[in-house]
Amino acid sequence: MKNKETSQQLIIEGAGCASCVGKIESAIQSTEGVISAEMNFADRTVMVSGTAHASELIQAVESAGYNAKLLDTSKTDQILDEKEAADWEYYKKLLRDTFIALSLGIPLMIYGLFIGEMTVVTTTERISWLIVGIATLGVMYFSGKHFYIGAWNSFKNHSANMDTLIALGTGTAWIYSMVVVLSPDVLPLMARHVYFEATAMIIGLINLGLALELKARGKTSQAIKRLIGLQAKTAIVIRDNKEVEIGIEQVLENDVVKVKPGQKIPVDGEVVDGHTAIDESMLTGEPIPVEKNVSDLVVAGTLNKSGLIFFRATRVGKDTALAQIINMVKKAQNSKPPIGRLADAISAYFVPAVMIISVLSALAWLNFGPDPAIAFATVSATTVLIIACPCALGLATPMSVMVGVGKAAEAGVLIRNGEALQTASKVTAMILDKTGTITEGAPKVTDIVLANATDEKSVLQLAASLENGSEHPLAEAILESAALKKIELLKIQSFKAITGQGVTATCEGKSLLFGNAKLMAEEDIDLTGFVGRAQSLAKEAKTPMYFAVDGELAAIIAVADPIKHDSISAIKRLQASGIKVIMLTGDNRETAAAVALKAGISEFYAEVLPEDKASKVKELQNSGEVVGMTGDGINDAPALALADVGFAIGTGTDVAIESADVTLMRGSLHGLADAIAVSKATLKNIKQNLFGAFIYNVAGIPVAAGVLYPVFGILLSPVIAGAAMAFSSLTVVSNANRLRLFKSRES
Repeated sequence: MKNKETSQQLIIEGAGCASCVGKIESAIQSTEGVISAEMNFADRTVMVSGTAHASELIQAVESAGYNAKLLDTSKTDQILDEKEAADWEYYKKLLRDTFIALSLGIPLMIYGLFIGEMTVVTTTERISWLIVGIATLGVMYFSGKHFYIGAWNSFKNHSANMDTLIALGTGTAWIYSMVVVLSPDVLPLMARHVYFEATAMIIGLINLGLALELKARGKTSQAIKRLIGLQAKTAIVIRDNKEVEIGIEQVLENDVVKVKPGQKIPVDGEVVDGHTAIDESMLTGEPIPVEKNVSDLVVAGTLNKSGLIFFRATRVGKDTALAQIINMVKKAQNSKPPIGRLADAISAYFVPAVMIISVLSALAWLNFGPDPAIAFATVSATTVLIIACPCALGLATPMSVMVGVGKAAEAGVLIRNGEALQTASKVTAMILDKTGTITEGAPKVTDIVLANATDEKSVLQLAASLENGSEHPLAEAILESAALKKIELLKIQSFKAITGQGVTATCEGKSLLFGNAKLMAEEDIDLTGFVGRAQSLAKEAKTPMYFAVDGELAAIIAVADPIKHDSISAIKRLQASGIKVIMLTGDNRETAAAVALKAGISEFYAEVLPEDKASKVKELQNSGEVVGMTGDGINDAPALALADVGFAIGTGTDVAIESADVTLMRGSLHGLADAIAVSKATLKNIKQNLFGAFIYNVAGIPVAAGVLYPVFGILLSPVIAGAAMAFSSLTVVSNANRLRLFKSRES
């Protein structure tokens, strides 16, 4: 039986640097049934899509020289807690290893700098340095064992990584020093210098760098932890007419769940009894609680503010909107933007190239260097190996992506993958659907212009009573307006709908007419003095309708789909950032023109069909624009799919999440501006990290090889190289964490 295509996440153990990424991904991708595999070096996980079984994936990783275990996404919170505890223990171990190594290395370095020469001439010096050499071997075993084990595993699998460079560098320094101690006569007097302090200091400093990097990396999972923290731990369900409190993982579909005021909604569901207001700000960013009545949907993780409700569970476990959001954020954090794949490609060849440079450097010193040539050759080869570890290069992209995607999620913006994150920063033209994107998406009564009627309430009561029998979309707006004002509807008789004109009926002995000017003309209703007012309302993107009682005009009732309260300011933000904003709508041209004018959009297209929207996207792309498309994620699907980046206005439903590259959890277009702002900030941060990492390696390797020695007499110490390598990774991690402080400016 063929396995179902799934996404699985593996936790990787033993990956030391960026060059490991390519080997692990290649090993997994060579497994039958694997469609894609993307490793996040920052948190040492791999996201795998395909039909391959987990055991096959783990075996593939082990064949590449690393260890792996399957991450159970249904227990993400538990696993994160376990990982945090394991990281804390590893952090303490690294600090212990650092202390052991530096306890020997620092005194030796001080001795060499200020007290005496680290040379072997007399028998007493041989015995003293032999003791130091044995102590250094102890440091290599207790504090550096993981480097040598990693190097050996890589060697067995015919590959090389960071551990290989460290093991070769420190091992070379120690072996050379032991040769000086045990057989000094084989070397000229000037070359009898020991480098035990270099071995101890390098192991200590790199362990310190790894510890500090681990601590800084821990902050990047905070976005996931905050989302997980939204989940309720328990739920009260009604079973056998009794209330039972159980863990949320035990809630079944169709269970009736009770939620008291102040409690979190444990799973997704549909209200079956009660009335309340739900605070959905933790998911959507909207601060105003949303009223919920019978048949309304509730979402896991939101907070019940006021009333007692009972709801039927419709989605539980990993199927809830919150669980899908957590999974989506995790997937996005693991994905790579195109700029990150460049770093991975370079890293795959980096370590072998460094080893070749190290050997060439040693040969150059042996053949052309001053005496003692062998000592200079050893120092330069060791320094090249140590300074060139591509850790910073491997961390540069994933660290920024993890923080950036998490930051966006906190703002109610769900970014689907790394490619969308990068492309969103380059958008030059943004297409906005009108209905439900710029506007509320639901018609509302905006104006009641009185003619012969005495008050708005009586007009609305008669009009709503009349429209209660109508199926026209605008009737819903009038009925909703009456319901909000708690107006009681009256009984009507002789209801009749006149196609294309309006409706008629009688109510409590009164003859009612409601419709357009054509209906009024046919019934001889005098509109003198009100036609101009109706035309003015039409120019404001409103639909005016005439309401007559007993043969006289009573009022004009205008209905419109109002522009969202913050759409105009959000559009200004987009335009201020240099993005061309274009509106597409299937509505008539007059209404579209009025909305565009009010929203500050100069370019718009009306009466457009869904397939025409996709054509417009293609047309803009052909003219050189990077196009973003924003819509509801359903009707605009062709255009969303074709755009360089699709932005769906949604509420966390399956359709909204699956239909676009980016989902805006709240209905505000400020989420769109926030998404682009976060994207630009993240890409800028990635470029800073990559520039720093590339410059560090490009500049560091020649200096380590000794290019400055002929002119300035400078040959870099392996100890300085070890410190520089360790802290370059810390610099990248710290710079990525600056993104956590980023705030998009909402006007």
